[in-house]
This record gives sequence, C-alpha cells and structure tokens, in this order.
Amino acid sequence: MPKIYQHSVIVPNEAIDSNGHVNNIEYICWMIDAAIAHSDAQGWSSERYKKTGASWVVRSHHIEYIKPAFVNDEIVIYTWISSLHKIRSQRKYKFVRTHDQSILVTAKTNWVFFDLQRQRPRPVLPEISSAYEIVLESEEP
Repeated sequence: MPKIYQHSVIVPNEAIDSNGHVNNIEYICWMIDAAIAHSDAQGWSSERYKKTGASWVVRSHHIEYIKPAFVNDEIVIYTWISSLHKIRSQRKYKFVRTHDQSILVTAKTNWVFFDLQRQRPRPVLPEISSAYEIVLESEEP
C-alpha cells in the first residue's frame, strides 16, 4: 500500500484552453481522480465507502500553478495524506512533467468525512485511518 501514490495522466486535446495550455479546472479533476485512485489502492473503493454510509467531501482546495502543461505532456501526480483528524483530512499533491521533471502544480485539499444519510460530518472510521500512513513534510516528494 503506497504511502505516496503516483497517478499518471497524458494531457488530452480537450484539456487545453484558449491560452494553449491545460485549463486550471483540469487540475482539480485530476486531483480528485488521483485521490480516488489512491483510496482504491488502499482498499477503500467508492463502493466500500457507500456500504459504510459515508464518503469524503471537499471543504477547500489550495492550488499553486507554477508552470503550464501542454497537449500530450505526460504528468505524474504524486499524492499523499499529510494529516488525518477526527472528521477531516488533508491531502497534498505535486504534479511533475515526466520529460523534464518540471514541477507544474502543488496543491492541497481539505476533506471532511461525511455521513451520507444524515448529511453532516462524522468521525473517520478507525479502519479508514489505519489504511493510510501520514506523510510528514520532511518525507514529501
């Protein structure tokens, strides 16, 4: 089970905006895709969360755009859990273009564990907490 998960994307034509580079909103979609893939790798699929009656919802995103990406660029998204508390978690991301190792984007998302039936936050289940290792800042890629 990877402490730091790697998720790859190749930039499609549809991701390019009128400025000729990846549209900012695409990074948010890729962040969510990477988070879901990491969760799946840890044994927590969407179906498994639904069986518990809970899910993660986004409270906030913070994104720093450093360099642009272009069509056909291969990007590796590194993602990891930097903190996990009673009802919330912070996940970080680093987007790296493979051909030149440029850091394109750094980001973090604050997630809240959410009761689907009651429509409000709830405590993170111990079996979920134990599925992830916290990555300290000194261990970040």
